[in-house]
Amino acid sequence: MSNLTVGALVHDFFLDYLGPQKGLRQSSIRSYRDTIRLFLPFVAKDARHSISRLQLEDLTLERVLSFLRHMEQDRHNSIPTRNQRLAALRTFFEYLARRSPEALRICQQVAAIPIKRTPLPDTRYIAREQVDGLFERLPAIGRFALRDRVLLRFLYNTGARVQEVADLRVGHLMLERPFYVRLHGKGGKWRHLPLWDDTAEQLTVLLGRRASDPEAPVFVSDSGRPLTRFGIYKRMRHLTADVETTGSAGDSRRVSPHVWRHTAAVHLLESGAEVNLIRGWLGHVDINTTQRYAEITMRMKTEAMTLCSPTGSSKLTPWNDDASLLSWLTRL
Repeated sequence: MSNLTVGALVHDFFLDYLGPQKGLRQSSIRSYRDTIRLFLPFVAKDARHSISRLQLEDLTLERVLSFLRHMEQDRHNSIPTRNQRLAALRTFFEYLARRSPEALRICQQVAAIPIKRTPLPDTRYIAREQVDGLFERLPAIGRFALRDRVLLRFLYNTGARVQEVADLRVGHLMLERPFYVRLHGKGGKWRHLPLWDDTAEQLTVLLGRRASDPEAPVFVSDSGRPLTRFGIYKRMRHLTADVETTGSAGDSRRVSPHVWRHTAAVHLLESGAEVNLIRGWLGHVDINTTQRYAEITMRMKTEAMTLCSPTGSSKLTPWNDDASLLSWLTRL
């Protein structure tokens, strides 16, 4: 192979490729970092020398496969975690092929390692009446009452990822008609989303004097620093402690920030929005990622139709008096 060393490869992979060329966020880069930090010591141990003495020839298909087995059998990682590690290694070896054409064969072999199939995680959301009840119960007074209310309203309005909210700055908001926000999503992509009138009004009140500084964070902590994704998660668990989510499995669980993203998607679908529109709304690259919301909504509506059927309980409202069900049938 070429004179390229493993150390130089790893250095350039993280500093020159993942960020500047692929445009990945720091949180995504940390995921790659964790995989490589596990992979290199494993290879060094198997090759029986230190990490600093690793050669490109030590990066073999057999060691990649052994590493994946090690993840499952010794570290007891789940299948999704194993697949995530494999995806990171595929990207790493793809970069190796660009830097060292002599390694193309091993890189093709790694790329051919199949992803293990696993059931999709249960997509959970908050029922519409639960959302209404939550906003009615939120504290109206208190140091952070307004911030917390606007935070939940913004998440529900936009379906934004928690990192997108943490990175939100005043300059990303248009608080004059037409109201909208610019969100910086995965892969460095921007998307524009409309804001409800009350969301824009509450944001205007929340920002106050900070509205004149386009680089000022929108949601801040007690110290005035931007809320981190972990800070948002903590506030979410506190504010929604009495709210339970709905999922296809039928059980109830606590609310996380990402649940609001699912909730926005499901409620958009219930309102008649097309899947492609929701794909752009949420910033999905693959339409199949968005399609699962349609399946959840269809299951829920099918259950509702069964309950409202003429053979059901006589205490139920006849289905032909249900405007939302009629609207759904019209769209079939």
